[in-house]
Amino acid sequence: MVLRPAHARSNCAPRDLVLEKLASEFSESRQSIGLAANNQVVETFAAPSGSWTVIVTAPSGISCIVASGQSFELTADALPPQGDPA
Repeated sequence: MVLRPAHARSNCAPRDLVLEKLASEFSESRQSIGLAANNQVVETFAAPSGSWTVIVTAPSGISCIVASGQSFELTADALPPQGDPA
């Protein structure tokens, strides 16, 4: 399996291989997860070094790297109260 930068033509592989690569080569672990359209799972992975990767996994189990970069920071910004215009 070859994972390529987000700008490359093909940046998709079975999810287990993508996770293995992120952990073994970049020391990245999952920091967040969410559900997107069409039941796709969106996850952010990051390493103590600050590198980060966002992947999208389809119901078929194929994950694609959609973004990556440096200087990751975990924040805990509070949401505005419900009914209060932001």
